[in-house]
Amino acid sequence: MTREPKVWVIDDDRSIRWVLERALRKAEMHVTCFSNGVGVMEALYREQPDVIITDVRMPGLDGLDLLRQISARYPNLPVIIMTAHSDLDSAVSAFHGGAFEYLPKPFDIDEAVSQVNRACRRGQSERTEEVVIHQSPDIIGEAPSMQEVFRAIGRLARSNITVLINGESGTGKELVARALHRHSPRSDHPFIALNMAAIPRDLLESELFGHERGSFTGAQSRRTGRFEQANGGTLFLDEIGDMPAELQTRLLRVLADGEFYRVGGVAPTRVDVRIIAATHQNLEELVRQGRFREDLFHRLNVIRIHLPALRHRREDIPLLMRHFLSQAAVELSCEPKLLAQSAIDLLQHLDWPGNVRQLENTARWVTVMASGKEIHAEDLPPELNASYAESTPDEPWETVFRRWVRQSLKQGQVSLLDHALPAFEQILIQTALEHTGGHRQEAAKLLGWGRNTLTRKIKELQLDIETDPDVTTPS
Repeated sequence: MTREPKVWVIDDDRSIRWVLERALRKAEMHVTCFSNGVGVMEALYREQPDVIITDVRMPGLDGLDLLRQISARYPNLPVIIMTAHSDLDSAVSAFHGGAFEYLPKPFDIDEAVSQVNRACRRGQSERTEEVVIHQSPDIIGEAPSMQEVFRAIGRLARSNITVLINGESGTGKELVARALHRHSPRSDHPFIALNMAAIPRDLLESELFGHERGSFTGAQSRRTGRFEQANGGTLFLDEIGDMPAELQTRLLRVLADGEFYRVGGVAPTRVDVRIIAATHQNLEELVRQGRFREDLFHRLNVIRIHLPALRHRREDIPLLMRHFLSQAAVELSCEPKLLAQSAIDLLQHLDWPGNVRQLENTARWVTVMASGKEIHAEDLPPELNASYAESTPDEPWETVFRRWVRQSLKQGQVSLLDHALPAFEQILIQTALEHTGGHRQEAAKLLGWGRNTLTRKIKELQLDIETDPDVTTPS
């Protein structure tokens, strides 16, 4: 008879413990719960579970500190880290500390049970010494799609493997590349970035591989290329889909042999470089069209990270905008602007074709151009308001009403209630009567009034309402 897997759940939140215990027991696992990390190491001396699930932030003993201690004494014991603080630093710290898996809150309970099952079936892989990160967050995002990106970076942080990043322009592909480098064993060596689309075609070979003196007109001295500059570190090749065919062949040879010739050179130069490539294009389609070498594609496409468009992670927009407003305030030596709800509503409804880069530029614009400290919808760039009006004709009525109030006040209008209240009541009454086919009793009920109140309001507002079909006139 197969014994039940033993799982320890450590979290100071009773509801989390209850949900996990219930789900894991239903999955035929033996569950022991702890309200904090204190005493867990002592308990491990007496008995070892198959898997530990622990929160990060707890009173007494921090989850990452507990993870360090467990990894040092029991390196083959899988630990799954849970955290409500779903940022890149948490993910990288968890994986650097030896976590088996990273589970951002709120989590899907089926996914949590699936992770525990995987941990039970497979022993923990080789661990590395934890790297404590004191920098500000590399990438900001709490959306589930961004948690997948954080998880991938955390897993890749211990490797030198080639990575292909794809995503629309402005989604932050270079930020991901820099994060991969910063949290890698190569972090003490250079990170060199080169945009294939930004370098003239006839200069790209020299830019990548360097040249010898006199190798072409104007080459008055030997030049070190980006590959040599990145030796020991990481070379980030942005917009790799724009690389000319002849250079694709040379890049493939470098990836295969680790050496190349400078332009005009006769001796090979050997380098140790990790390649991270990025593109907004569909490389598979370029391969089918014969515009990108298939063998190079497979060399680059070892691990792929997809960055979601900003319109697919709208819940991150307020967080990102506040971050960019703070950055802009530091750059311009001024007080950071604050976001009003009307501005957040508008920002979250836009499609953002320029993605995070466009949002960052918007934060700079309002920091300079908005007169007040609080940013409202009408304070945003005019083109954004125009785009919003075109794309969201059914925006929330509160947003429209708030905008009307502010515009009226700016125009110097007074006695706004004398205009707004009658119009408000008129729209409610007319729409309710349209909905009920003119039946006043039903309309009054929908509005929360008595029939007599509705009749009085119709007279006060001098509304042209047809005769109530409920009322018959004598013949």
